[in-house]
Amino acid sequence: MKILKELLEQLDYTCERGSLEKRVEAVVYDSRKVVKNCLFICIKGANFDGHQAAYQAAADGAAAILACGEVSVPEDSEVTLIRVEDTRYAMAFVAAAWFDHPAEKLTTIGITGTKGKTTTTYLVKSILENAGRKVGLVGTIETIIGSEHIHAVNTTPESWILQEYFDRMVKAGCDTVVMEVSSQALMLHRTQGFLFDFGIFTNLESDHIGPNEHESFEDYMRCKGLLFKQCKVGIANGDDAHWKAVTQGHTCCLETYGMSEGADLRAKDLTFTNHQGHLGVSFRTEGLLSMDAEISMPGRFSVYNALTAIAICRHFGVSEADIRKALLAAKVKGRIEMVKVSDEFTLMIDYAHNAMALESLLTTLKEYEHGRLVCVFGCGGNRSRERRFEMGEVSGKLADMTIITSDNPRFEETDSIIADIVTGMKKTDGAYLAIPDRKEAIAYAIDHGQPGDIIVLAGKGHEDYQEIKGVKYPMDERNIIADILKERGISF
Repeated sequence: MKILKELLEQLDYTCERGSLEKRVEAVVYDSRKVVKNCLFICIKGANFDGHQAAYQAAADGAAAILACGEVSVPEDSEVTLIRVEDTRYAMAFVAAAWFDHPAEKLTTIGITGTKGKTTTTYLVKSILENAGRKVGLVGTIETIIGSEHIHAVNTTPESWILQEYFDRMVKAGCDTVVMEVSSQALMLHRTQGFLFDFGIFTNLESDHIGPNEHESFEDYMRCKGLLFKQCKVGIANGDDAHWKAVTQGHTCCLETYGMSEGADLRAKDLTFTNHQGHLGVSFRTEGLLSMDAEISMPGRFSVYNALTAIAICRHFGVSEADIRKALLAAKVKGRIEMVKVSDEFTLMIDYAHNAMALESLLTTLKEYEHGRLVCVFGCGGNRSRERRFEMGEVSGKLADMTIITSDNPRFEETDSIIADIVTGMKKTDGAYLAIPDRKEAIAYAIDHGQPGDIIVLAGKGHEDYQEIKGVKYPMDERNIIADILKERGISF
């Protein structure tokens, strides 16, 4: 329970009626969850405007209404009406106050960018925990609080949920939180109410442009840049063409990392490694920190992810030995995740589910000395057919063999989706076959693996289900692989 004026103390507001001394027993932004003596925050969503529910909320006994648009309340109601410029922005500060400002009790690390956020958050968590810190994580795959793993709905949750997570992390003994910060979250003020200790920018590509996202690339870039007005120390990828524009007007101490000479922390002397089915990269750093390192993930982009993590963790006084150990041990579910099936060839799982991501992944893998590059993938139903044509064409151009299979067909027929992928494949001379059942497709790839092959299972990544006709059936590729190996009497 809080006094209303305590919840508003960091906001500019106008009290249009009622008392600020009201006792608030709950804070609610979903009109379906209004309870007596609550503060109801009117949020305008994509499908419903909470301002339309203000009258009923007051009638149901809400202590106060927080609004930025037009509302009406019963004339005989004692409800307090507070007006602010933006209720989403205000809710972040109200949430922080309700939970007694938990972010101030944590070292907060926010990572934004088009690619690399997920992997980097796990690398940072691995390094800092290896050095003895207790780290919470908020990201695309999950939120981690101690031993609890919570499935993620949004990359960055709504401000109220985020502050609740911070509060639970503090109570669980966490001293640090590392989180992915989406451009949508920054645009919708989900990360207001506190100041990040560290804000990080990885890279920027044309993505998330369209209805209900960003109206233009310029708007997308502007929203990414908001993080650098909400952190104490900013760390940016100095090799990205947009980094200066993203950090323009920053209010933080700023440093850079990259592979170019101008970066404050630089990676040098990259060597691609292949140890019995595990691909990686060794490199050394210079500038702000000089050390040798190796990451057990393939490609130059993995070095960027590792370098980002090093740039962050050096501020925590982590030893070089701890960094090296954590980078070698780090594994991110569904992000170039290698699964041991043979000493002769490599198999990995990756979330690449569009043409851009698939092209980046396959291009990276082609830099390694290998036998065949085999790509196993499908496409989701009830999504753009253009994606299917594009992914088929990309795999046909870059993979030596493509096995086309099912993904999440949803309400479409798998055979129709495969036919669209084949249309794209036929623009190339790439070899392919279609095996609609995903387990059978994976089994075929494993059974026909040749020395030096790199086999990629693309599209599902961290997902542990398959959606068919509106029903989500359990399906985890790691379990599928384990079952296949067990059926063949293979163990590692």
